[in-house]
Amino acid sequence: MTEFRSPYPLPAIPDDMSIPQFMFSSDFRKRPNRPTNVPFFIEDDTGRPIDFFQVHERTNGLANALSIKWNIGKDDIVCIFSPNHVDYAVAIWAVHTLGGVVTPANPGYTTDELSHQLRTTEARLIITHPSSLAIARSAALAVGMAIDRIVILNDNSHLPDSEASVDDLVEFGARKPVSYLVQRFKSGEARTRLAFLSFSSGTTGKPKAVAIPHYSVIANIIQMATHYRLHDPAWTDKRMNPGDIAIAVLPFFHIYGLVVIMHYLLFCGMSLVVVPKFNLADFLRSVVRHRVTHLYVVPPQIVLLCKHPSVKIYNFKHVKFCMSGAAPLSGELMKKMAEVLPNAVIGQGYGLTETSTSISNVSPDQKFGTIGSAGKLIPGVVARVIKHDGSFAAEGERGELMVSGPSIALGYYKNPEATKETFVDGWVHTGDEVIIKDLEVFIVDRIKEIIKVKGFQVAPAELEGHLLLHPAVIDACVVGIPDEYSGELPLAYVVLNPEVRQHSRDLKNASILKTAIAQHVSDSKVHYKWLRGGIEFIDVIPKNPSGKILRRVLRERARATKVISGDSGFEMRPKL
Repeated sequence: MTEFRSPYPLPAIPDDMSIPQFMFSSDFRKRPNRPTNVPFFIEDDTGRPIDFFQVHERTNGLANALSIKWNIGKDDIVCIFSPNHVDYAVAIWAVHTLGGVVTPANPGYTTDELSHQLRTTEARLIITHPSSLAIARSAALAVGMAIDRIVILNDNSHLPDSEASVDDLVEFGARKPVSYLVQRFKSGEARTRLAFLSFSSGTTGKPKAVAIPHYSVIANIIQMATHYRLHDPAWTDKRMNPGDIAIAVLPFFHIYGLVVIMHYLLFCGMSLVVVPKFNLADFLRSVVRHRVTHLYVVPPQIVLLCKHPSVKIYNFKHVKFCMSGAAPLSGELMKKMAEVLPNAVIGQGYGLTETSTSISNVSPDQKFGTIGSAGKLIPGVVARVIKHDGSFAAEGERGELMVSGPSIALGYYKNPEATKETFVDGWVHTGDEVIIKDLEVFIVDRIKEIIKVKGFQVAPAELEGHLLLHPAVIDACVVGIPDEYSGELPLAYVVLNPEVRQHSRDLKNASILKTAIAQHVSDSKVHYKWLRGGIEFIDVIPKNPSGKILRRVLRERARATKVISGDSGFEMRPKL
């Protein structure tokens, strides 16, 4: 049996600490030392710094208020439905301090999508942003949650009187006697006590809640720190140092932003410039204004940095590290990034929600990552590659990647059937076909049916089920097609009912119908699930004798005919 693993040993991982105890504690000897003048967070618009003591005090004040007003405690689940915010981590750690569990939600969700997450997790409270309040209210009503269980993160807008604000709660909690006992785990308890229910599409159907314990997040922080030799005094070329500044523009609700950016970089002693939403012009100005040293981005942002003319007017010599993740990055784009960021280490990383998070990162001794590589396996990860015949692949042979290690999630929350498909005897079936050579992971193809759009997972079965609700559609198959900007885009092959099919033979009628079907999806689904790859009418969906869709047949057909986004007349890509 061939197994692949890093030769660097991990230090002991504490299994009796919660995430906030680990983040605030000075007892962990391997932690880089953060100077007192280095803030945790920097508010992008105002430049306001928020230091360790302010974050700690706000966390405790909010925890006390949540305990007093709503009796939030052990195993209670709180949904955070918001774009990035300087109090996002405070909200997380306040819930964790009480022994509760956080389920982060995409602020772009529709009412139906947020309602699904609230029902699945049985959340007791929603912490939201004013921009997401309308959806939060409608979803709360849909699941029978009282409106007074919505808390609003403060911004510069006028807040409604009907909901409590985080600022008010922090002040309230600070002046009241402490009403809670800080959750302290027994030895080994952090391995099973839930910290997050982060949603992932799994293999089929609606998104599933990945059950992530405190230990998994702490383990992955230590794994990444060990990979980059942060506590090796002999290693002088450290990639992350106290006082470095990263721009936190990737969403905190996504596992990449949640674990790698929010938790790992803060552990490194870095400051995070918190950006609520990506806009290229604002992003460029922020990187220069705050003298950002570290960029953590995804391929769509790389495309803009490489090709948009406005980038040329800025000097990015102060940027010393650029990591791309969530989807593969082409060698051509990596080379162009080296021109944009002449002093930066440039490479890729790879991970899953189910592995919480990183599996591989660009090597600490490389200035420029190996073309096509998603980085080297980080310490603690054990990898196997399984060939199509079920045998174990040797180095350089392709097959499905299976991984094990200390950061692996517990499974899908209250979904044993889905858990059995992905989590097998301590191993996660990634669904990615890879080649491993010199401990570097090269992603070759997707084995599972999941489509990756800008790093977000889209389950074809979810879209197919929704398409069948349209009166004109009697069968459907959704596949992913390559796209330079988004990685992949969903394309729908649709079988029309006989009456409609006759009318759709006219090109004008067909175009109108395709637009209506696309709108049927975009009205109910978050933006990255929209059918931006187009809609193609087809007489029959190919299936095997047992009735399973032969998705690979249509995926190959789409690529062979060079179907591209925009062909159906309803391209909805945001303007640059």
